[in-house]
Amino acid sequence: MDRIRSCKLFLFDMDGTLYIGDRLFSFTRELLETIRSTGRRYLFLTNNSSTSVADYIRKLEKLGISAQYEDFLTSSQATAYYLKKHHPGKRLYVCGTRSLKEELSREGFPITENPDDTECIVMGFDTELTFRKLEDVSRMLCTRELPYIATNPDYVCPTEFGSVPDCGSVCDMLFNVSGKRPLVIGKPTALMPRLAMEKWGTAPEETLVVGDRIYTDIKSGLNAGTLTALVMSGETTRKILEASPDKPHLVLKDAGEILKELKE
Repeated sequence: MDRIRSCKLFLFDMDGTLYIGDRLFSFTRELLETIRSTGRRYLFLTNNSSTSVADYIRKLEKLGISAQYEDFLTSSQATAYYLKKHHPGKRLYVCGTRSLKEELSREGFPITENPDDTECIVMGFDTELTFRKLEDVSRMLCTRELPYIATNPDYVCPTEFGSVPDCGSVCDMLFNVSGKRPLVIGKPTALMPRLAMEKWGTAPEETLVVGDRIYTDIKSGLNAGTLTALVMSGETTRKILEASPDKPHLVLKDAGEILKELKE
């Protein structure tokens, strides 16, 4: 646990780690204030591409947390970064929310709803999913060879009552139709932690990735070479942890244990 005190950058997953649904965990506000007051930094890393950074800022404000645009690194931002590097200017068919479309449009990508005009398919966590979108993507995957990108591989998104299907579950449905898998941009790839470390100039051993999922949050930290802390306040159970081949450096009841360490 003393390794926590040597960390300069904390990369937090959000839902299941700092809050559940619309309920802020009791320790979250003090934890973030303590990190800042001790000269450390934090970023919110989230695979949830259904919500824009502006929407996240408003959500956190309602929960009593003040946040700025630079406090976030989302799978939407990481996807835009990848697309600008590898598929600049291509017309995107986005199976995602209005917020995701607006973020990608703001980055200079034309958005189309016409499969015949599409040059690249982008899948996100789509809380506005329709059968028309599934049919369009199925047709494109079965009849054309297009770049096929997913913002994240998460199978479920935690809620106060349990979980709902996330991007990975929809991609599995499309795999059953087409036999094709997307290139995944968000966690568990190392891209998001590496972008964060580049932004703040920290080394992997000075960086802690904190999250409630082994196969996304923890795996992304392991892939990037950072320290990792699994919190048991979200999706992961003891049974899942024991069965996983990927092991975090730390297992915590919740992120409140980090606060205890930083206050000592």
